[in-house]
Amino acid sequence: MEAFKELMGYLLPAGTLEYFELINVLKDKEGLVLFLEEKNELPQEYKGQKFHSKGFYPEVRVQDFPIREHKVELSVKRRRWEDPDTGTIVSRNWDLVMKGTRLTKEFAAFLKEALR
Repeated sequence: MEAFKELMGYLLPAGTLEYFELINVLKDKEGLVLFLEEKNELPQEYKGQKFHSKGFYPEVRVQDFPIREHKVELSVKRRRWEDPDTGTIVSRNWDLVMKGTRLTKEFAAFLKEALR
């Protein structure tokens, strides 16, 4: 299992497995879909405060680097937490997707360089 996690660390955007768990992999006619769910670990800036998990934001799909000629999509479910006293919802500031695209930043930078 440790070898699998290490391998996935090389295939996913840097730092992804720190905050997300790979919960499923689906191969369809289009390619691969890697399903990621954010771990139920409160962001550092809220540690020690009274928050509880309120489930997930809607799933977001982003394109990533192809693997062996298979298109790869990351299906990402981000978690949210609620302060039970105020009803305030918080989430981790997670900046993986290149603004204005549905591509990971790494993949967008690669394409930009390759298409010059």
